[in-house]
Amino acid sequence: MKLLKRTGIALLILIAIIAVGLALWEPLTVETATPPSARDYEARIVRDEFGVPHIFGKTDADVAYGVAYAHAEDDFDTLQEVTAMTRGRLATLNGADGAPIDYVAALLDVNGTVERKYDDLPADVRALLEGYASGLNDYAEEHPEEVKLAKLFPVNGPDIARSFVLRSPFFFGLNAPIEALTQNKPLYREGGPDLSLPTDEKSVHPLSKDKIITPVGSDPDENGSNAYAVAPSLSPEGKTRLISNSHQPLRGNVAWYELVVHSDEGWDFAGANFPGSPFPFLGHNKNLGWTNTVNRPDLIDIYELKLNQTRSQYQFDGAWKPLQKKRVWLKIRFGPFVIPYPQMAYRSIHGPVVMNEKGAFALRYAGMDELDMLTQYYRINKAQNFEEWQAAMAGQGVPATNFIYADAQGNIGMYYNAMFPDRPKGYDWRTVLPGNTSANLWQKTLPFTRVPANVNPASGYVMNANNTPYIAAGPGDELKREFYSPLLGVEDDETNRSRRSIVVLEKASADGKLTDEELRKIKYDTAYEKAGYSSDWMKRIAALDLKDAPELAKAQKLLANWDWDLDGKGPADALALMVLRPANASHYQRKGMADPRKELKFVVDHLTKYFGRIDPPMMEVLRLRQGTVDLPIDGGNDTIRASTLWDIDDDGRLSVRHGDSFIQFVEWDKAGKVTSRSIQPFGSATTRPQSKHYTDQMQLFVDKKLKPVWFDPKDLEKHKKSEKVVRSKR
Repeated sequence: MKLLKRTGIALLILIAIIAVGLALWEPLTVETATPPSARDYEARIVRDEFGVPHIFGKTDADVAYGVAYAHAEDDFDTLQEVTAMTRGRLATLNGADGAPIDYVAALLDVNGTVERKYDDLPADVRALLEGYASGLNDYAEEHPEEVKLAKLFPVNGPDIARSFVLRSPFFFGLNAPIEALTQNKPLYREGGPDLSLPTDEKSVHPLSKDKIITPVGSDPDENGSNAYAVAPSLSPEGKTRLISNSHQPLRGNVAWYELVVHSDEGWDFAGANFPGSPFPFLGHNKNLGWTNTVNRPDLIDIYELKLNQTRSQYQFDGAWKPLQKKRVWLKIRFGPFVIPYPQMAYRSIHGPVVMNEKGAFALRYAGMDELDMLTQYYRINKAQNFEEWQAAMAGQGVPATNFIYADAQGNIGMYYNAMFPDRPKGYDWRTVLPGNTSANLWQKTLPFTRVPANVNPASGYVMNANNTPYIAAGPGDELKREFYSPLLGVEDDETNRSRRSIVVLEKASADGKLTDEELRKIKYDTAYEKAGYSSDWMKRIAALDLKDAPELAKAQKLLANWDWDLDGKGPADALALMVLRPANASHYQRKGMADPRKELKFVVDHLTKYFGRIDPPMMEVLRLRQGTVDLPIDGGNDTIRASTLWDIDDDGRLSVRHGDSFIQFVEWDKAGKVTSRSIQPFGSATTRPQSKHYTDQMQLFVDKKLKPVWFDPKDLEKHKKSEKVVRSKR
């Protein structure tokens, strides 16, 4: 008995030692990063009545320091997630959900890209990144109680660069092939027109409702936006107007953060960025502005490798090359413990390689192993006229995203910006390619002059709503498809938002003018066109034989009388809202169409269970929620007023998590003076429930109202609510 007792005690001690080790080992294996070189930074942070930070500094680097500090005051939690993500420690911070991102960072060799390319960045770009990193470090040092993970700070310029490398390719769809290959699923048929070679590999990915985790949120295939630029010729007052209407997650590491910056070095800009960025990604300065919408050209190519028997080499140009491999230890938190989990990351001359049951597949994508997007965004922030802006764009750092441009001189334009691979003819680039030859291994991208662009059309407007660039300015003013090689892989999709935008813009401007009120109504339009996938989907529902299901037949009849407008006023709106979501997902993500009967039954069962009827008022069902504030909202999954995605809460209501986010209306009058208005779904302090700016913009947002942007410092002085000066500690 004594022996058993001693053995039991020893076992308990051993278990305790292991438990303590699992709780403490991870920080001991992490090397503390080298902080940026010591230098003095000073920034003045002025906040207006909505808490929007206006950051002032002598140098751009001072301003970047202040941007980081101000953002940390409002949302340090998300900034820490971005930092952990760039360090391959997201699973340590957030548990198993972060493990796929940590693995992807290793698979894409994010660290290697930054190590190879960082020192080649221009000195002023590196100074900006290091100023931003210093601002994060100083905030963390002053608020140690908020730091969630040991040795997460200090950070440095390369850390900030890593977040750009990791997130950028997921905006044009890199998640799709990675997800399919790692899960042994059929690959998507890639976007762009069919090529001449016949192929049997045009399978589609089955529709899945599973939420995936990526560096750009859990809904990467739903990221979108609307954008409009209107020339002075269409304005009764001779104004140039720009509407930025991004559709992003409302929370998380790619949610918009509004800010205004002013530097004595000439950097003046009002707009929004993502957590982890030292500069805005969209907005305006005194003379020009732009906004972005996601585009989805075919910028990813997949190569099947022929491996040797030991899977250590692959055949290439008649020889065997070693398959690079690196062991990756994913450090995954489970409660108080951190468990090491080994994985292998492979790489060939093509790029990262995914092994699965079918073989080895290499990925090659636009912007791979590049950092120039940092330079491009900074340069267009500083551009003061159309020529400077276009010269900065020609640097081609941003791999993909549409740019919709306007300026004080009355220029407008839609640029289908993409780093198109310089692909040789003779291969079907929409399918899996043979990986054994250099003949199909493109080495460079095409120049900016090959980017489809519609500049200053006679219609007086340009628009994009995540649709083909060939539809941008109305009948008679569109780009010609035949002018662009099918090898570019330019998408030919349309959305309801694009169809609807052209219809309402053409109707409103038929008299040669487009008033401010007409433009506002267009932005907040909630209708569907009876065309495209939505029409096809509703016809499928109407064609269902539902004699055996009276409740479904009742819903079918209700939908037959729907007015095609999700304004929340019709009896069928809630039903249509939910029924249309899977149809748009299938269309937008180029996946197999869902089962209409199954989807109709799901919606009918849900509404009946939680609301006791299939025709509840939509505004009781669809909600914008944050903390204790709970407001009704209109719009749908593919309406211009976008309530794109939602979570189903415990009470059965739909809490919007993705859709209309940062909205900005910008205009330059005839004299060239700029003014702007904006709105956010919640407020400036989205993760600070104790702040009055946690929810203070919500009512304005649901009421479709905007607040002034106090871009001119003289105007800001009249609306200043707080001011502080922050200085570096080193």
